[in-house]
Amino acid sequence: MTDLHFLSATEALARFRARELSPVELLDAVIARAEEVEPVVNALCHTRFEEARAEARESEARYGGRGGGEPRALEGLPLAIKEEEAVAGQPWTQGSLLYADVVAEHSSTFAQRMLDGGAVVHARTTAPEFSCALFTHSRLHGVTRNPWNPEFGVGGSSGGAGAALASGTATLASGSDIGGSIRAPASFNGVVGFKPPYGRVPVDAPFNLDTYCHCGPLARTVADTALFQNAVAGPDPLDITTLRPKLELPLAWDGDDLTGMRIALSVDLGSWEVDPEIRANTLAVADALRTAGAEVDVVDLVVDREKVVLAMSIHFLFGFGALIEAELAKAPELATPYAAGFRAHVAEVVGDRTPLDGWVLEAELYAPVGVLLETYDALICPTVGTRGYVAGDDYVGHGVEVDGVEVPFYFDASLTPVFNVMSRLPVLNVPSGFADNGVPTGVQIAGRSYDDLTVFRIGAALERVRPWDARRPMAEVAA
Repeated sequence: MTDLHFLSATEALARFRARELSPVELLDAVIARAEEVEPVVNALCHTRFEEARAEARESEARYGGRGGGEPRALEGLPLAIKEEEAVAGQPWTQGSLLYADVVAEHSSTFAQRMLDGGAVVHARTTAPEFSCALFTHSRLHGVTRNPWNPEFGVGGSSGGAGAALASGTATLASGSDIGGSIRAPASFNGVVGFKPPYGRVPVDAPFNLDTYCHCGPLARTVADTALFQNAVAGPDPLDITTLRPKLELPLAWDGDDLTGMRIALSVDLGSWEVDPEIRANTLAVADALRTAGAEVDVVDLVVDREKVVLAMSIHFLFGFGALIEAELAKAPELATPYAAGFRAHVAEVVGDRTPLDGWVLEAELYAPVGVLLETYDALICPTVGTRGYVAGDDYVGHGVEVDGVEVPFYFDASLTPVFNVMSRLPVLNVPSGFADNGVPTGVQIAGRSYDDLTVFRIGAALERVRPWDARRPMAEVAA
């Protein structure tokens, strides 16, 4: 198989169990692919290939019954962990020159579940400084470029994760999402990404108490995403927010018939500019779901973007933004322009408003969506309104043009923050097509609160009736 590095996780596990493929062979294919494309893509900021090969040999022994116990849920799969996540003994740089030499002394619960699942962690993926941007570049690690069109970025903050999956340098990749940081990179790279509902996956303190903050999986298929999600979900004694009992997602669905399911569709949530290609691709997704048997209605839903921006800004000012300000104050000369401007921007938006004002806004914003989801099983909308952010641009002092309109702050071209405000809704990004510049586009499938099963069922049906584009990126680099 010439594209072994693009093998799905579920198929790889089946081949491992049948002794038709070794974890070492798959890892070697992934590493060889990284050596081809990483000079352009730059998605892997730290590698540990030799250590990973030793771990892959241990996985191989498990499949061969030669000691070490039975194979585990992720046994032998090459998995890249986002650099912001702590893994004991590995670099923990946060994408910042301030932490260039830091090595983690502990593993987060999220990371530990990947390790306990038997994944072979061969690399860490790039993120912007302190994961505070919807693009991925830093003074420490340089620019991560889109494998479909390197002139454009990969989204953020889990941008390296999305790019690694798209370019075939990882089989699974982890992410985190406080404003769209799983879904936007999944969209821009043409892969699948899941923002679990709040409390589904453990998060280390103190951000486990931040309702906007989620850790979750990225993969190339819906089944792979479900496999990964099952391995990391479930209650944890150190995280009071985690839900009981653990939810187990199916890895396969019987048939692709969505008959009886009602799905609401909005191409702009009533407030966002959306580029024409994204609008067209979203409507094509609706047609595909109708083919799968669902009733899909275009709804007149208005989610006020100005209120979303204000709610997010209030939330960030008193939490995430305050942390970044404190960190950068230690050595402001080492900061990236976008990180330095992050808290200043949200402070300007917030003015003299308080957290109470933010809670009032959050309740107002959810009300029409909650009412809608009493009638419909899910809501579908674009993930990002723009066809792409230019690679390496800090987007400081200027915005981004979307459908002929200048959006003053680039982040506000994304529809993802809506579902951080509405954090109990599970949201699955799946590919919807490509823009004219070759950059992938995506849609968000948002379900009722804690109804993860439905969003995965819809995603799986869409994948069957409208398979993701068979084209592979970086053909000119690999040639």
